[in-house]
Amino acid sequence: MTSQIPGLGSLGTISSLPKLSPIAAPEAGGGFSGVLSNALQQVNQLNGGAEQQIGSLLKGGNTDMSTVMIAVEKADVAFQLMMQVRNKIVSAYQDIEKMQF
Repeated sequence: MTSQIPGLGSLGTISSLPKLSPIAAPEAGGGFSGVLSNALQQVNQLNGGAEQQIGSLLKGGNTDMSTVMIAVEKADVAFQLMMQVRNKIVSAYQDIEKMQF
C-alpha cells in the first residue's frame, strides 16, 4: 500500500511509516494485575534504596547529600504517581459500581 498523501510528494507515502509493535504483557502474572504488581515492586525498591542511602548518610558513610536527595525525590515521585493511579482505579471502580444493568 503505497498511496500518496496529496501535497506531501514522496514524503507522504504510507508505506514509509514505521511499524508499531504491540506492547508485551508483563511476565509476572500478566495482564492488569501483573502491571500493578510490577509497579508496586518498583516503588518499593526505590523506597528501600532511598532508606539505605539515608541510613548510610546518617552513619557517616561515603554518600553525598545530593545523591541521597535525588534518591528520596525519585521515591517520592514514584509514590505520588502510584497514589494517583490508585485513586483513578478506585474512581473507576466506584463508577462501575454505580452502573445499573
